[in-house]
Amino acid sequence: MTDVSAGTGLSSHRHLSKAVYQNRFLSKEGLSERLFALLFSGLVYPQIWEDPQIDMEAMELDEGHRLVTIGSGGCNMLAYLTRSPATIDVVDLNAAHVALNRLKLAAFTALPGHNDLMRFFGEPGNTANRYAYDRFIAPNLDATSRRYWEARDLFGRRRITAFDRDFYRTGLLGFFIAAGHRVARLYGVDPSDIMRSADLREQRLFFEEQFKPLFDKPLIRWVTSRKASLFGLGIPPAQYDALLSAGGETMAEVLSTRLEKLACHFPLRDNYFAWQAFARRYPRNGEGALPSYLERENYETIRANADRAVVHQRNFVELLATKRAGSVDRFVLLDAQDWMSDQQLNMLWAEITRTAAPGARVVFRTAAQPSLLPGRVSDTLLGQWRYELARSREFSARDRSAIYGGFHLYVKKDQ
Repeated sequence: MTDVSAGTGLSSHRHLSKAVYQNRFLSKEGLSERLFALLFSGLVYPQIWEDPQIDMEAMELDEGHRLVTIGSGGCNMLAYLTRSPATIDVVDLNAAHVALNRLKLAAFTALPGHNDLMRFFGEPGNTANRYAYDRFIAPNLDATSRRYWEARDLFGRRRITAFDRDFYRTGLLGFFIAAGHRVARLYGVDPSDIMRSADLREQRLFFEEQFKPLFDKPLIRWVTSRKASLFGLGIPPAQYDALLSAGGETMAEVLSTRLEKLACHFPLRDNYFAWQAFARRYPRNGEGALPSYLERENYETIRANADRAVVHQRNFVELLATKRAGSVDRFVLLDAQDWMSDQQLNMLWAEITRTAAPGARVVFRTAAQPSLLPGRVSDTLLGQWRYELARSREFSARDRSAIYGGFHLYVKKDQ
């Protein structure tokens, strides 16, 4: 299900500027924020880079739960539907992400079967996908989303034809990963070669001999010292500073540590995030695990539950303000709080606390390891929640996407 009552005709840039701008226009920081907002107005994440399996385990997500989540690439929303929650409200300020979430929901209900879904979202590209969109998906999309996917790109092609090629090489993230591959090859390293590793030992050896030395190269250290270098990861200037505080003297060292986790801490067969980062595709049949929304055994469940998700172009606080007190069981904030001022954090947690049902759970990620809430959110609000420190660290260690410093779980205290 889609919600077209909010966001119709509104630009992503106007929404995002309210979330990102924290400094004066003519300041260095202000100019950086405005460049980020401009870049972030288009498609950023063709695939979400938070592990939804960790989310669901931490939330103890189950039938009957009412959930509010940030949308991003939409993989998380579809994964949550495998648990048959009562409702999922999906919010995002980015019009491209809203259109992508709605496209994915429509594809589940409109495409004839799982094989068609895999051709559309699980493979590098198939020229039949544009025809599948026209015949099956488009008639089931709202007008705003159709306008987005049928608009022309800079080369005069309809946006939907990205699925004829390789959709996961599009968007800011896709371009960032491609740039990383090109730079690595300049130094004689082909990142896809790590996929030949037979086990964790060989993965470790490849990282130490091939990847790690790259971060000592003067060019890479210089480029990554610029905040704009990480805009392709969807990291705004404020989050860059938080990421840098996560450890290491330079951003190159921080990125090396995060890449080490992605390359070495999980068997490649089990980590579809590594497949996209290094092989630039999902594993084929028999090669490894897929995102849960693409697994055949989850297809019928997601298809049956698709109408339980509603996609909104609005921010989290605006959506919660429409909810009754005590009406939400689970909240998923992704890493959005890294962008926020203290005032914005307190407004958010005031609404979360008001709408939280007994036993409600909140999950989110941060660039740095510690939770950013103590000392910034008022004691009156935060005192109504219990921070699960040990469990948070456990979940963080098991997050296969590997790019965040911390995963955090808060549980509403009994009154």
